[in-house]
Amino acid sequence: MTETAIRVLLVEDDPMVQEVNRQFVERVPGFEVAGIAASGTEGLRMIRELSPELVILDVFMPSLNGLETLERLRAEQVPVDVIAITAAKDAATIQAMLRGGVADYIIKPFKFERVKQALEHYRERRRRMLAGEEVTQEGLDRLLQGREAGITAGDEPSAASRSVPAAELPEPAELPKGLNAITLRQIVAILRRSNTALSAEEVADGVGLARVTARRYLDYLEKNGRVKIDIRYGGVGRPVNRYAYIEFPPGHSSI
Repeated sequence: MTETAIRVLLVEDDPMVQEVNRQFVERVPGFEVAGIAASGTEGLRMIRELSPELVILDVFMPSLNGLETLERLRAEQVPVDVIAITAAKDAATIQAMLRGGVADYIIKPFKFERVKQALEHYRERRRRMLAGEEVTQEGLDRLLQGREAGITAGDEPSAASRSVPAAELPEPAELPKGLNAITLRQIVAILRRSNTALSAEEVADGVGLARVTARRYLDYLEKNGRVKIDIRYGGVGRPVNRYAYIEFPPGHSSI
């Protein structure tokens, strides 16, 4: 039996971003766009009319911004989940949206892989909750920390997950603050698949991160002896660090 698609309402005032969001959502299996609203006021009306399972919500909008829209939804106890996709990146707004219960928060500009990751993680969490099964603390921890994003019952792990044995990467609790185990696994997978050393920019593009963020993960791997740096000197400009994954023999201790 085919599962019913998760219906998504987009609440975004920029027509170009509306279209990007629509295309990204519909590229992820199991999701469909039920409607598009150009303001918070219109979004609230359409949520009441269409009863979507998920809302993708901008913050900066006319006629009721995203934070006000979220507050209305929670005050009225509307049973809908929310993912924020917005240019708002100040700590106060992010904290307020998180307190309002957003399932994820994506900062513009964003890449498809990041949206895909958020949707797949949401889909798995929703599936587990709807199943009504009793959840163990360990299982709940994995679910809340996003370590099972994109893997549903009967599905094969993603290419990134298959290419890196779990024993080779630390548990999330062991990572420095701000680093995520899933993102680390994806970066290692990209490095291992490449036949040549990659720059931080190439790694960032492959995962859908900012270059400065990718550098943090690469620096962590380099400090733990999992990548080596190849400094390339061009004819003009500063030298470029390129990173190559170090393959260890089976049984070698993990980082």
